[in-house]
Amino acid sequence: MDLIVTPAPEQQAHRGTLVLFGENYDCALGRTGIRPDKHEGDGATPVGRFALREIRYRADRLTLPDTPILATPTGKHDGWCDDPVDPAYNRAVALPYGASAERMWRDDGLYDLLVILGQNDAPPVAGLGSAIFLHCANVGNDGELGPTEGCIALPRDTLLALVPRLTPDMMIDIRTD
Repeated sequence: MDLIVTPAPEQQAHRGTLVLFGENYDCALGRTGIRPDKHEGDGATPVGRFALREIRYRADRLTLPDTPILATPTGKHDGWCDDPVDPAYNRAVALPYGASAERMWRDDGLYDLLVILGQNDAPPVAGLGSAIFLHCANVGNDGELGPTEGCIALPRDTLLALVPRLTPDMMIDIRTD
């Protein structure tokens, strides 16, 4: 069983639908929508079928339900290298780091719970995208989901409810139709 992600019909580029076990969930996509030609910094969610590599979570903010996927608490010095010329590109790093790296320990709650997706990681190819996750959405006061930088995002409670149902053999299939 795959998680299927498609753009929402006739809505903003960053809106989509995630389908799992026949259930539909509104999700946020990259600010420029889903694209087959993903490259670093384009704000696009990449087309493709990707493994669910690992779960990361803020143990100080939530209790992770049982899950068969490898789960690791996020630490204050955890980062993710997004510098295409660095040897650690699209890999976890310890902060401070000598190249550009995204901070995983965030104040805004977006990375309180996330699933690392196997996009551009076997091995990473410089410039084809980094740090593509399934993570908590930025939900506005109006209930609207804000865009991501290329990830897929769900409301925190929805993601928390889905995590126990995910298995290591599942894939996420991101499509343009």
